[in-house]
Amino acid sequence: MILHRALRLVGVAVCAGAFAIAAPSDRALAQSDYPNKTVTIVVPFPAGGSADIVGRWLAAGLQEKLKQTVIVENRSGANGTIGTASVARAPADGYTLLISGIGSNAINYGLYPKLAYADRDFQHVSLLITGPNVIAVNPALPAKTLPELIALAKDADGKFQAANSGNGSSNHLGMAMLAKAAGFKVVHVPYRGGAPAITDVIAGHVPAITLNQDVLLPHVQAGKLRALAVLSLERNPAYPDVPTVAEQGFPGFSAVSWFGLAAPAGTPRDVVEKLAKASAEIVSEPGRKQNLEANGFVVVGSSPEKATEFLKAEIAKWSEVVKANGITVE
Repeated sequence: MILHRALRLVGVAVCAGAFAIAAPSDRALAQSDYPNKTVTIVVPFPAGGSADIVGRWLAAGLQEKLKQTVIVENRSGANGTIGTASVARAPADGYTLLISGIGSNAINYGLYPKLAYADRDFQHVSLLITGPNVIAVNPALPAKTLPELIALAKDADGKFQAANSGNGSSNHLGMAMLAKAAGFKVVHVPYRGGAPAITDVIAGHVPAITLNQDVLLPHVQAGKLRALAVLSLERNPAYPDVPTVAEQGFPGFSAVSWFGLAAPAGTPRDVVEKLAKASAEIVSEPGRKQNLEANGFVVVGSSPEKATEFLKAEIAKWSEVVKANGITVE
């Protein structure tokens, strides 16, 4: 995919930059001089995924803005909880940051009865980008619209299958929300990521899939999958002819993925503001913004206050979805 390829190249440049830029001389830590040493962005998921790509893309931009080395460290495992917990325990000095996302910093609070971190352990710096989940089907399936898909699901007598990128993911919960709202039963088929899920739907092993818009887009454009609905409140520019779930009979329905930047709670205010300002500038730069929007992302670049407000609403929303649908993970 264009965005994935481009940002992977950016990630390579960032890694190279970590060796090319000389380390600053030792001097007393002064927040007004932040940053005066290497900044690490922790991505709590494996290399190559959406969170990793966003992290490396942001690291490249921050390195330019802050005039300091910014590296990405992947600390994956346990649905993002391992890397997220490591940032919660890190010094609150702005030198260890987190790519937060809907799973690790919203859904997980309702999904896991015990976590090694809580929302109070973080200072949310900025909501960077959002992107809707999309419902798509194998083109051989007779359903051409969401109502037709729902009718097929109801006729399947509890055997209707839908693929997703993993238990507890936003696309898993998004389909669960729809099934409850529309009154049909669904057999969730979780995969270890979006790529194998897409492969099986294209091959006809599973009829439908809910996944992030950027991952599905090239397959929809190639005609290998048919998109039936976007799960945001408004239509997505990358899917201009695909109606929302809300338009198709379910007002207010929304299941949107997102990525943000967070720091340990207690990080100095001037550091948080500097990072928020730089992040907002990065996502708003014409070249980057155009690339993101071409792949269905909605650029935000919010203030710390708006990011915090957004996170609180997301945690409440997804905790209720998990509870209402009896969703558990092993």
